[in-house]
Amino acid sequence: MAPISEEATERRLRQLVAFASIVAAGILAWALSEALDPSVGSRPSITTICLLTGLCVISRLTHVRVRVRATQHSTNWNSTALLVTLAVIDPWWAVIAIAIGAPIAAILLRLPPTKFIFSIAKELVVAGSGCFALAMLDITRGTPPTWRFILSQLVIYIVMELADDLVTIPVIAVASRTPVLQRFVDNFDIKLLRLGTQALVAIGTVIVVSLSPQSVMAIPGLALSFHLWYSNRIRARSDREAWQQLAGTTEGLNDVNLDDVLHLGITHAASLFSVDLVEIAYYDKSGERVVRGDAEHVDFDGVTPNTAPASIEHTIAIPLHGSDDSAVIGELRLHFRGKVTLSERERYTLRTFASALCTALRNAAAYAELERVAAEHAHAATHDSLTGLTNRRALLDQGGKLLGQRNEHGVMALLLIDLDHFKEINDSLGHAAGDQVIIAAAQRLRATAHPGDIVARLGGDEFAVLLTGLPAPAVATHRAEQLLATLHNPVDIEGMRVGMEASGGVAVATGTSGMVELLRRADVAMYQAKRAGDRVAVYTRRRDGGEVGRRARDGERPPSLASQQFAMTYQPIVDLADGQVIAAEALARWRQTGQHADDPHAAQDIVDRGALVPELRDAVLNLALAAAADWREAGFDIPVAVNIAPHSLLDPDFPSSVIARLRTFDLPADRLVLELTETLALTPLEVVQRVLNQVREAGVRLTLDDFGSGYASLAVLSQLPLQQIKIGQDFVQRMETSAEAAAVVRSSVELGRGLGLTVIAEGIETETQRRILWELGCTAGQGHLFARPMAASRLVAALHRGSGGRPGVLADPLHDEGAVIRIPTARRSIGRGDRLPHLPA
Repeated sequence: MAPISEEATERRLRQLVAFASIVAAGILAWALSEALDPSVGSRPSITTICLLTGLCVISRLTHVRVRVRATQHSTNWNSTALLVTLAVIDPWWAVIAIAIGAPIAAILLRLPPTKFIFSIAKELVVAGSGCFALAMLDITRGTPPTWRFILSQLVIYIVMELADDLVTIPVIAVASRTPVLQRFVDNFDIKLLRLGTQALVAIGTVIVVSLSPQSVMAIPGLALSFHLWYSNRIRARSDREAWQQLAGTTEGLNDVNLDDVLHLGITHAASLFSVDLVEIAYYDKSGERVVRGDAEHVDFDGVTPNTAPASIEHTIAIPLHGSDDSAVIGELRLHFRGKVTLSERERYTLRTFASALCTALRNAAAYAELERVAAEHAHAATHDSLTGLTNRRALLDQGGKLLGQRNEHGVMALLLIDLDHFKEINDSLGHAAGDQVIIAAAQRLRATAHPGDIVARLGGDEFAVLLTGLPAPAVATHRAEQLLATLHNPVDIEGMRVGMEASGGVAVATGTSGMVELLRRADVAMYQAKRAGDRVAVYTRRRDGGEVGRRARDGERPPSLASQQFAMTYQPIVDLADGQVIAAEALARWRQTGQHADDPHAAQDIVDRGALVPELRDAVLNLALAAAADWREAGFDIPVAVNIAPHSLLDPDFPSSVIARLRTFDLPADRLVLELTETLALTPLEVVQRVLNQVREAGVRLTLDDFGSGYASLAVLSQLPLQQIKIGQDFVQRMETSAEAAAVVRSSVELGRGLGLTVIAEGIETETQRRILWELGCTAGQGHLFARPMAASRLVAALHRGSGGRPGVLADPLHDEGAVIRIPTARRSIGRGDRLPHLPA
């Protein structure tokens, strides 16, 4: 139901007052015509008129006040005074006495004009109803107080009270905007109690006056006692209801939604304090929010100047404090159309309500913040942080659901996209430029994709688009071409136009294939496109034939890991000068079912490309550390070196996992050497640097493997927590025939020595290579010259056996004990075309 406007309320009030005034004027005209007719009755004395007028004034002033909004309503004893007046003088003279006393009482009460007129009109209407009831009952003054007389007086009193309510209650209902019937039934038991009490006093007074006019002096004291008792009863009832309403109101504010709390605060405060208008100003990060309304509805919620409506004459404001009572989070404002003074109970209630509102607002704000953070975390869990696209996990989840409802979404296909030459952009222009390329690619794919498609970033420079609603499988290729075409336009980066190209593979969803299989097929198609130099390739089973071997091996990994179907071998690392074994490198050899262990690099290749990195890594670490513990018990306390896949450096939990395993095997941290690939070890990713530092701080030694084959610079290398570097076997084996390889070996040795790092050479197969490396300053090496990779138990046996009767030594020393060793003091530069000399022993 639409709320009643202020203008409509005022208009209805004026109509009711005008109607009551017209009726009152008619009653007064009748009384004057009867009083001026000498043939009707006798005229009372001036003293009697004055006494009865004073009685009417006193009864009007003796009242119990009730505030409704800015209006004060009262219950008085005017019906009692009128009943006594009708018992003493003729009815028309009683009306005239009321007409004289009512204005005097209104003046003494300082009523505003409208209330002044309504008060006089109401008193005359009540008096007229009493005269009408008296005439209908045909009671003669001076009649002895029989039961019929007493009942007649009770009827007259009830008629006057009903007339009073019929005139007053509609006006109160319109002013308070409440149903008339509700105003009649509110506090009905109190009304009955008041009616009975005042009727008893009124009828008793009439009886006393009729029996003994002198006894009228005792009536004021008795009436005052009844009045005080009734007033206290009304106040106690009002206070009890106020506390009950306060308790219900504060409980109702226990909501976690900020909007609901503000709106409930408006309606509850308006009802609790009988306010014309309530306003709550709430301060948050976005500024001041103002909510305004009354007991029925909220009519404003937004940003507005701190000004009350023009009809408001009086405002009571109380600040809303934060949890520390210093910061103000808002203000509660009670607006009235007239001057209002709150009682002590109302002021305490206001403070209690404001405190409850503060708590509710703080709780709602805290809950809103928790929801915001939870929403951010939920979004971050399913979206790529750089581009905002769906991530791999969300693509698999959402795509799986769509595939399960493929009848509703038509033909679907997955397009896997890989940016070409992206590594060169990163290396030449830096990672910031690479990020801009990735963002540009994401924006183009999102803009070109159709509604319903899922665009995702899988990681690095790899994207995926799940195409939905395709009318036919053949359309997938056309859609893929459109998407890839948008990626073949240059990107503007800091004033430079950087070219961007991409390759894609399309796999159409068929049968019951899930997202994982669909992603695998698209991956196969994408690599086919790259190898063929095409922009897009579509997956077919025939094209999958080239990947059968690798896929079959990947498919065997879970049972292989469970049954330990990979072999661990260890290749000793020796001191080049004396042949002493100083460490051993662990090599994981993959073993196909029913076959011998294959190439040791195959297992590492599977790890780098597979999804079971943590499982295989942990298995290799466990076996390597167990072997080192066995060597230690056998008397050979040498470190074991383990190759770590690049993915491990992206795992924040990797350092704690390594430390836990060292404790399990009771090995010092420096008995473990982690060999890192140059590409990822030198990346500026924060997580990689943090993992490397944590491992090094624990005491684990770090080696940079295949040094010279990557893109390491002196500036970056000097910042890594390394202890040693390894020169790849390709350079070692070609250094005698290739000037470039020789230069790499020499510069690597000199760089390592300059940084205080131990330099280890891999792939040493001849004594000449060993001697040249030692002369250059390389102190350690490994290769077939010393020993091939072997099982841990065979390595222990080889160490016990030794060389030349010396345990722990696998090669003769370069120089006899006590010999004078001459090392060249100057190293000549090796230019292009030069070869390393064969230095004499």
